[in-house]
Amino acid sequence: MPQRTVLLVLFDGVQSLDVTGPLEVFAGAERQTPGTYRIRTASLDGAPVRTSSGLTLVPDGPLTGARDPHTLLVPGGEGTRAPDPELTAWLRAHGPRARRLVSVCTGAILLAGAGLLDGRRVTTHWSYCAKLARDHPSVTVEPDPVYVRDGHVATSAGVTAGIDLALALVEEDLDRDTALTVARHLVVFLRRPGNQAQFSAQLAAQTARRDPLREVQRWITEHPADDLSVEALAARARLSPRHFARAFRDETGTTPGRYVDRVRLEHARRLLEDTADGVEEVSRASGYGTPEAMRRAFVKALGTPPAEYRRRFRPAPAH
Repeated sequence: MPQRTVLLVLFDGVQSLDVTGPLEVFAGAERQTPGTYRIRTASLDGAPVRTSSGLTLVPDGPLTGARDPHTLLVPGGEGTRAPDPELTAWLRAHGPRARRLVSVCTGAILLAGAGLLDGRRVTTHWSYCAKLARDHPSVTVEPDPVYVRDGHVATSAGVTAGIDLALALVEEDLDRDTALTVARHLVVFLRRPGNQAQFSAQLAAQTARRDPLREVQRWITEHPADDLSVEALAARARLSPRHFARAFRDETGTTPGRYVDRVRLEHARRLLEDTADGVEEVSRASGYGTPEAMRRAFVKALGTPPAEYRRRFRPAPAH
């Protein structure tokens, strides 16, 4: 099996977890199967960099002396807000030479600034998706997924999403068993599907300002199997259905139907991950009614049916 060089780009203001998360994944895979990855870190001049949290990282050397890698990984962090023109120029010149181009969090902003994401589907940290789309109209920004693959370019959302993406790359490069062993060592799930939403339903939606609407949000979360039609929820908020739907959308940023869909999907995922309940029981408890309805929801949102989701993400029983 050929050895793959992974080069991680360092710069002042980098987010430390954007670097160390993927690095630990690739290093773990190398420990499992020696000779598969050669991991290098480099800053522009080879000097130590200070991360956004104050941690100092000492690179292996300068970017100017780095050989073209198999995987070029660009992390994010506060240092991407005003990128060094020399770093942008280096990425523009050397990025196309990498077999695989990867970014974590706002590292996508650096790649886009170097012209490496034109015509690509990408993602980044949720709070920078609008900026990335506005500043680079030739890039298609998808704000929801944990990570996005488009050809040899892979971009991930904020911070820990870099671990999910790195695990997916290890599974692709080596095999699922190696990725699973690394994930267990790091005490994380093997990986979230790339198109899984960055946020839970409660975090994705704003909290309503008015008490009756906040109470409805809480009720939905705690009673996913109940009647959660607009009419039923409007009655609970003591509003007309039309007034309720408009107010809910205005105050939370999403429609009641979409909020209910996300809460039910999230509830079903937790049951599949944490319990031994059958698919039919999970579908009823989550408000889907039938296994087929739940299957359609999973395939649409996550690209995988419930049984396969459970196989991937339910932790193995302890021995």
